[in-house]
Amino acid sequence: MSPEVRRHVLSVTVRDQPGVLVRIAGLFARRGYNIESLSVARTDEPGMSRTSFVVTGEDAQIEQMQKQLQKLIDVVKVIDHSDGPYVDRELMLIKVAVRTPDDRVEMRQIAQDFRARIVDVARDALTFEVTGDAGKTDAFIEQMRAFGVLELIRTGRVALPRTLARTADDRPHPKPSAA
Repeated sequence: MSPEVRRHVLSVTVRDQPGVLVRIAGLFARRGYNIESLSVARTDEPGMSRTSFVVTGEDAQIEQMQKQLQKLIDVVKVIDHSDGPYVDRELMLIKVAVRTPDDRVEMRQIAQDFRARIVDVARDALTFEVTGDAGKTDAFIEQMRAFGVLELIRTGRVALPRTLARTADDRPHPKPSAA
């Protein structure tokens, strides 16, 4: 039986220093992994950044990758969110062609259904902001294809582990999401 290949969401907390991202990306490249999604930003702790990667691979290979990442200078912590319950989101901006007034009305209704926001209005285009998991953003793109997608950009996924609540018998379980 072959090992299961699946998508992993990794968060890497690093010291905010020049060259750290290059070293991390180089490690992925040397091992032959394609980074499907990447997001980097400062954390609430001064001098620290968090990088979120989405990669596909076998569990054992990703576990080995985590160990290699942990050995890099300036890497503080590595988490594979795929090992437990987590919440993830990405932001997308998508510009869609408007050809008729009916198109505009229909697009606004679709946006409302997806809880998307209109962030720019032009005579011949609307630009939407969509936040959610990858399935939601993919579905929104599919709905807008009929109108004509002019441009789009996605931030890449960010993730945090879910906080575990305690039950009456003191066993942890995931809290229900408010999404």
